[in-house]
Amino acid sequence: MKDYCIRVTAGNNDVRGFFATTKNMVETARGFHNTTKVATAALGRTLTATSMMGLMMKNRGDKLTVIIKGGGPIGTILTTSGVDGIVKGYVTNPGVEVENYENGKLNVAGAVGNDGTIKVIKDLGLKDPYNGEYEMVSGEIAQDFTYYFTVSEQTPSAVALGVLTTSDEVQEAGGFIVQLLPDASEETISRLEKNIANLKTITQMLSEGLTPEDIMAIVLDGLDPIIRDKTEIGFECDCSKEKVSEVFAAIGKKELLSIIEEDKGAEVGCQFCNSTYNFSEEDLKEIYSSI
Repeated sequence: MKDYCIRVTAGNNDVRGFFATTKNMVETARGFHNTTKVATAALGRTLTATSMMGLMMKNRGDKLTVIIKGGGPIGTILTTSGVDGIVKGYVTNPGVEVENYENGKLNVAGAVGNDGTIKVIKDLGLKDPYNGEYEMVSGEIAQDFTYYFTVSEQTPSAVALGVLTTSDEVQEAGGFIVQLLPDASEETISRLEKNIANLKTITQMLSEGLTPEDIMAIVLDGLDPIIRDKTEIGFECDCSKEKVSEVFAAIGKKELLSIIEEDKGAEVGCQFCNSTYNFSEEDLKEIYSSI
């Protein structure tokens, strides 16, 4: 089944929600980066949230970047999305290992850390991108996004994210973001709180065969949800030799000449998908002459 996200309004437009299944997206990321189980969970949760946040943007060409630096051994988590919900991302230490919680669950906060920041950069085609940076509160990712929405965008939100994985396969992944819109009624607020209070985890619901539509029906029970659209989402890297060559143009003629004279060529890797591109001496001379 393909990954997708539904966008929903409910409660007489008091609420908007995004409900996604992202198993293939997270499995693609795991395959590219050979992540451990806990790194897969951390990256997968962040990719899922980033994809839904991408769908919140309005215009073609809009881009969103999330950078999480929690101070833990996983290092930095970096993810990006377009307005179509197509994402890419990586962690700086994909081989991170930490002890699980006593109940056997993955200790994502132990890998990510909670003494750092979550940064969201929105490039909306304006002169300067929007840039919001807030302290981590949990390291479990979902709570950190909840805090981000509440503080940065003054939008009370419920964020649920989950990844169920073995060492060599993602079994389930998905999440939702539900937000109260301005002037939401007390009746809507209390109904939503009641619905969410005893909710199973995302991975439990997905493992039981529930779809994003089924999860939406539970979360927004009694609020007459309306599905506005359904979008296929996934992990795709848009790197190419041509794009990677821009790195050489950016470092300047002096540095590039030094590489040409000393190394007679270069190999450059893409952090997002681990592809490598080889540049011969002739390739580099061509780039040099074009600067």
